[in-house]
Amino acid sequence: MIRDLRTGSPIEDLETAVRAEERAAVGRPWVMLNMVTSIDGATAVDGGSTPLSDDDDRALFRALRGVADVILVGSGTVMAEDYRPDPRLVIVSGRLSLDPAKRVFSDREKRPKVIGSKDADPARAARLGEVADVTLLDDLSGSAIAGALPSGAVVLCEGGPTLNATLFAGGVVDEINWSIAPLVVNGESKRMTAGDALPEPERFRLARAWAGEGSLFFRWVRG
Repeated sequence: MIRDLRTGSPIEDLETAVRAEERAAVGRPWVMLNMVTSIDGATAVDGGSTPLSDDDDRALFRALRGVADVILVGSGTVMAEDYRPDPRLVIVSGRLSLDPAKRVFSDREKRPKVIGSKDADPARAARLGEVADVTLLDDLSGSAIAGALPSGAVVLCEGGPTLNATLFAGGVVDEINWSIAPLVVNGESKRMTAGDALPEPERFRLARAWAGEGSLFFRWVRG
């Protein structure tokens, strides 16, 4: 059971609680980031995030997906985590380095979208076009990616760190949902973002502090 750290009250219905959280109109898609890390900041164990996620984290993950109009994910993450088909899925892959035989492309009724670069190999674009709706952009900046998504949509970005950094650099991340697993990993796993430093640190305010049986769950909102 997840409880509110500020009040001690249990959160009986996670999706209702998440849906009730304020998400203001920003003149573009509202972008939520969702990431799980270890105590020491690792985003993966043996190449994937599954060992970091417990039952409470998975329940909150489902609740966040329940309020999302679009699920945005980088190509490395979607391949490493072997995503299931979902028509809300938008995969960012600059070079279109995706395997059309993967499970994520296996359901013609749930074709994902793929955003890539206009400089990508045309043959790759043609192959992916058989299993996904492909959009090619002049640049893959965070603002350009957000501009390719439906205006006013609630977008759940599930990483990985490179895509997260791109969105932060573009100034389009509106909230961060951060789960901290009660584990220490060591090693050289990437942290939540992997990119150049921002010109100035960007401030977010704490809007939620929840705890499960072992993990902590924070929501940070821009401004």
